[in-house]
Amino acid sequence: MLSPPLLSMNMMILIKPWQDAQKEAYPIRKRVFIEEQGVPEAMELDEFDPIAHHALAYIDSHCVGTARLVTLTGNRARLGRMAVLPAHRRCGVGRQLLGALLELGKSQGITQFELHAQLSAMPFYEQSGFIAHGDIYDEAGMAHRDMILSI
Repeated sequence: MLSPPLLSMNMMILIKPWQDAQKEAYPIRKRVFIEEQGVPEAMELDEFDPIAHHALAYIDSHCVGTARLVTLTGNRARLGRMAVLPAHRRCGVGRQLLGALLELGKSQGITQFELHAQLSAMPFYEQSGFIAHGDIYDEAGMAHRDMILSI
């Protein structure tokens, strides 16, 4: 088994609106969700993309990961569409994306973050304090469970 590449010291996370993020975010989401996981292409883009804050992870000026934050009612927000290119997984990119969006949300007064976690990703989110809630359900053909982080 090959080791993941070491995280470059030149990693940067930028937060952008969809109009500026889509050229880099969508190809990553397409690769991960549509090609790898079999999510129907018609489900990948939704009504939340234009209103979300999109975090993009760059290593040596190459975009390698993305995630988004959607503000809901009151002090709640939903994290989602986290995707990291295969060659850059398990080396901190997802953790940096998550951290950047949590900090952004906190700065906007968000005190409750929710997400729909694939079961295989639950340990990742648990490490950041998210707690599973409710039953397992199917979303885009994969088992998911809601998770919540209250600040």
